[in-house]
Amino acid sequence: MKDKLLIHACCAPCLVAVFDDVNENLEKYNLESKSDFDVIWYNINIHPKTEYEKRKETLKEYLAMNNKEGIFLDEYNLLSWAKHAVNHKEEGYNMRCEYCYTSRLEKVFEYAKDNGYTSVTTTLLISPYQKHDVIISVCEKLAAKYGVKFAYEDFRPLFWPGQHKAKDLGLYRQKYCGCIFSIDEGGKSK
Repeated sequence: MKDKLLIHACCAPCLVAVFDDVNENLEKYNLESKSDFDVIWYNINIHPKTEYEKRKETLKEYLAMNNKEGIFLDEYNLLSWAKHAVNHKEEGYNMRCEYCYTSRLEKVFEYAKDNGYTSVTTTLLISPYQKHDVIISVCEKLAAKYGVKFAYEDFRPLFWPGQHKAKDLGLYRQKYCGCIFSIDEGGKSK
């Protein structure tokens, strides 16, 4: 049986190379056709609201360039997210980032289960600045909880080619991970 893949996108520039890889390697992802995968936006961590909107609109723009519609779970509740994240910040970067990944990816896995997707992956796995092992751990736990396969792929070798293509396409490319804490940390997850 072939899969139906749901790709969580943190932003358009990180999606570019992942999107191309999935399109060009359907068999690797156990997909029959390009219609067997969708892209979902759920990023409640992004601050400020103007940045959230800019990233969301850039993703819509990129998907339109590729004749693909996205799924946009448009919830913006930074106060609630930050209140929980700040508690984890005291425990260190890993705990705060683990909370952030979980707070977003849990909704994605839940959506996948409720809407007939058999597997999930995330563009967070492309960034050399993210905590790769923490993302894997979070996704494995959520896969077990929701009964949806985690389609792991180490996308990091595709990061710079994807960033260059995003620049060539004129896509907005942000300078920090997204949350209020990452602004203070010089733009990169630590």
